[in-house]
Amino acid sequence: MAIPMLQKTLVGAYILRKHLAGQKRYPLALMLEPLFRCNLACAGCGKIDYPDEILNLRLSREECLGAVDECGAPVVSIAGGEPLLHKEMPDIVAGIVARRRFVYLCTNALVMEKKLDQYHPSPFLVWSVHLDGDPQMHDRSVCQPGVYERAVAAIRRAKAAGFRVNINCTLFNDAQPERVAAFFDTVKELGVDGITVSPGYAYERAPEQDHFLTRSKTKQLFRDIFARGDGGRKWAFSQSSLFLDFLAGNQTYHCTPWGNPARTVFGWQRPCYLLGEGYAASFRELMEETDWDAYGTGRYEKCADCMVHSGYEASAVVDTIARPLAAAKVALRGVRTSGPMAPELALDRQRPAEYVHARHVAIKLEEIRGRRKAAGPG
Repeated sequence: MAIPMLQKTLVGAYILRKHLAGQKRYPLALMLEPLFRCNLACAGCGKIDYPDEILNLRLSREECLGAVDECGAPVVSIAGGEPLLHKEMPDIVAGIVARRRFVYLCTNALVMEKKLDQYHPSPFLVWSVHLDGDPQMHDRSVCQPGVYERAVAAIRRAKAAGFRVNINCTLFNDAQPERVAAFFDTVKELGVDGITVSPGYAYERAPEQDHFLTRSKTKQLFRDIFARGDGGRKWAFSQSSLFLDFLAGNQTYHCTPWGNPARTVFGWQRPCYLLGEGYAASFRELMEETDWDAYGTGRYEKCADCMVHSGYEASAVVDTIARPLAAAKVALRGVRTSGPMAPELALDRQRPAEYVHARHVAIKLEEIRGRRKAAGPG
């Protein structure tokens, strides 16, 4: 694994404190989305179709740091949209680092080289560059040629400047195991510190709906990939060994969406970073008033095929604390890539999907227009 010892120590101490306090639900990573605006229009993204009035919204520096303090998670993943389009982003990152929280600053890297000098290397800062495979795979995913090469150039410059750099790789059902394995080899040669890998989530509003993975296809895909890399040990993943084992179908987990709560321009998003089914005004309200048992694979139709790290990494981390020897075994021997898979969660009692996105957009637009009207001309 590519998680530095400082991060393991501080996050581990945080988890231990929560366990000793008897707290069953607590956040591990805050998913912070200060804006939805992006300079790409990726085929698998469900966050590019908002009206301009919403795409123009920004969480302020004070709102971002307030969310970090309110949530208390030891890790903050700043996503979007494209975070580097936010004018206050350097100050936001500096404020989080000053709090000794680990920041994963996600970016498609189109403006990363231009902005790099506004940031300073720190053991608490990681650039998380979006790369969904080799040049052909990635440029097809982001629907624009030449993006892969620009991202690689930005990675090289960041590494030369002393930054930690990870790549964030999302795979779809057209992924070919041998090409993904070769891509991971290339990433290793680039000197990237770690890989975060995940199957794509089936955003209901994404322009292309044909390339999302089912759970069975996800498990076989990751077995075929890891089999080409000594059970995954060949590559440095910035994820727990048991989550990787889960991707390959060797663990049965329920989703723990509270482990990665999301704060967006709409508020605290229910139930998770990927699924917007309502919003809370505060983190406490999110944690105490969300019907967590109504969501997850086997409980809700929209969650049926999800195996994404933002829902299941926290589950795997909690299991690692409960079964450290099992986690160590996978880390040492690699992910098992053959033999029977762990039992799948039953779907026969899941509630049907509700389609509420349009209503929440309408509510936000009404709020924006109401504020504008109250402010008057100019």
